[in-house]
Amino acid sequence: MDEDNDKEHLLEDDYYTFLNIPRNATQEEINNAYRRQSKLYHPDKHVDPVHKKEAEVLFNRTKEAYKVLSNPHQRAIYDSVGIRGLQTDGWEIVERTKTPQEIREEYEHLAKEAEERKLMQLTNPTTSIVMNINATDLFDRYDDDDYEDSRNILSCLEVSGMSFTQSIEAPLTLQDTVTLYGQVTTQNGIGSGSVNFAARRLLSSKGWVEVDFGAGNGPMLGFKGFRVLPHKLMLNGGTILEFTPVEMKANLVGTLSMELDTHTIGQLTYNAGPESAMSTAIVRDTSRSYTSFRLQFGIQRSFLSLNYTHKMEERGMKLRGGVKVGTFGVTVEYGAEKKISRHSKIFATVCAGVPTGVALKIKLKRSFQTYSFPIQLSDELLPATVFYATVVPLVTWVFVKKMVIDPMVKKRMEREKEKEKEVNKTRMMEKQKEAESATKLMSATVSRIRAQEEAKKGLIITKALYGRFVYPQEEQYNSEQPMRRDEVIDVTIPLQCLVKDSKLILYDASKSELPGFYDPCVGEEKQLLIQYLFRSRTHECIVKDNAPVRIPLPSHRVNTT
Repeated sequence: MDEDNDKEHLLEDDYYTFLNIPRNATQEEINNAYRRQSKLYHPDKHVDPVHKKEAEVLFNRTKEAYKVLSNPHQRAIYDSVGIRGLQTDGWEIVERTKTPQEIREEYEHLAKEAEERKLMQLTNPTTSIVMNINATDLFDRYDDDDYEDSRNILSCLEVSGMSFTQSIEAPLTLQDTVTLYGQVTTQNGIGSGSVNFAARRLLSSKGWVEVDFGAGNGPMLGFKGFRVLPHKLMLNGGTILEFTPVEMKANLVGTLSMELDTHTIGQLTYNAGPESAMSTAIVRDTSRSYTSFRLQFGIQRSFLSLNYTHKMEERGMKLRGGVKVGTFGVTVEYGAEKKISRHSKIFATVCAGVPTGVALKIKLKRSFQTYSFPIQLSDELLPATVFYATVVPLVTWVFVKKMVIDPMVKKRMEREKEKEKEVNKTRMMEKQKEAESATKLMSATVSRIRAQEEAKKGLIITKALYGRFVYPQEEQYNSEQPMRRDEVIDVTIPLQCLVKDSKLILYDASKSELPGFYDPCVGEEKQLLIQYLFRSRTHECIVKDNAPVRIPLPSHRVNTT
């Protein structure tokens, strides 16, 4: 596992940035970039043995970048999954007419096959714990409660029930998987439990069947299946037989789904058994939202529900809302989901209705573990209860985030940065040495370019710095007042070498992959500061690492008055 984590932190070469071309570059642009850098780094251009050896390394990198980007098939693989895709075995079976999406899927398939042996030796345990809490005494206390008891909030909380579910999944073959799962439940002092065994066989990419056995209040036998049908139809069904000392219960459930468009699915479900019902639903799931509409008619319950979720992936957050109207009454739900780490999420939902009252549901999901805390606050719809159920979780979240989560995330990010630096330590030393060699090899070319630009009063790079800047509090950078800086390298020569016809163009990618550059502060935010002369006037600009650069620009002029 440590090797896999190290691979995740390894830095990969960016062939586009190394050749200083855009990601949508044409073959002609790739050829021109290759010829330009070949003239600069070809070993035959250098007489000194040391320079010849240094040039050979850079020339080989240039050839490797050109080889990949000039080959449509390899370029598509590189664009889809990076260098690791080019290093994956099995690409010889992939036809060269594959689309980028198909290439990505093929890579995932090949990577999955490489992990099959590990999966055969592993189980996938999942745990779910539900603790039901009755807190109705907080808002609806008896009048004869004594004063001391009324001051004790904990005395108003009662654990009315608990449920514990555990499952272990083990793949036997590529087609066969067995699962062992059990559940223990207690409600108001009465407990029950069950142990189940399920065996699933993958028939093809379009279907599977499953057989379940269980024991609890009595033996249980179940059959389930899934099948993809023509015309974008999918059928999912199953039957469960429960044997008790008194009777045998049978339940049959079937769902027919149809893909209406790329993001929308229609469903028709029929349930035959003690709780017979028929329902229809429309579900629309996009990158920004999730909407579901369901209508159910049943012997015991009939209802109409509408749910909407707004996704804010950039913030790792989802806002949820829904309403359900039926024979049981009316229920309104609203809440939020927040991603607090790579494998952890927290959910908070307020459920208010008639006659169900007000409840607050809190759930924490961490990797394969789920902890749920449904808290019943009142049996009636009270405004005060709704207010506290909404405000208290928000205030608690702000406090916990500021005092606990943010410090933990900060420490984790620092550890990730240190890990990245440690993993890439040797590689960064090589990159630094390579950048220094490239800068030396550019000297003759830069002198020629600078002389040409000076003759026509064109673009002359006077100073260029790249890295993580630490600015003074009240003073701006200028040539007379040295700027305090940390982990910054001088890239004046490499940038001047990229000037062509009094223009310098850099594309939207990390500048650390440009010839003569390297990353002086792995994991930190970096900037590029450029001071230059154009038509004998001083210009200056500071751009973020991944931002595009195009100079000269009139807005970069410095008032030297």
